[in-house]
Amino acid sequence: MKCRMGCAACCIVVSISSPIPGMPEGKPAGVRCIQLTEDNLCMLFGKPERPKVCLSLNPSEEMCGKTNEHAFEYLGSLEDATKP
Repeated sequence: MKCRMGCAACCIVVSISSPIPGMPEGKPAGVRCIQLTEDNLCMLFGKPERPKVCLSLNPSEEMCGKTNEHAFEYLGSLEDATKP
């Protein structure tokens, strides 16, 4: 499965603890990544600066579903499950 262009759920919902260019402390869950363009495309895609967690997220029917809303809800539930 390929990413749904413009979805960006993984770039907004998921927390990233490693540094990102422009976000040296990483990114909290629910915060839009500074590396997203206005049309929700990743400016780091395919570049070595892209965080490892981003590389590890592979689109799947389970995670992405058929709508952006599904992806936001699914990833939100995963993020919530990691909180103490």
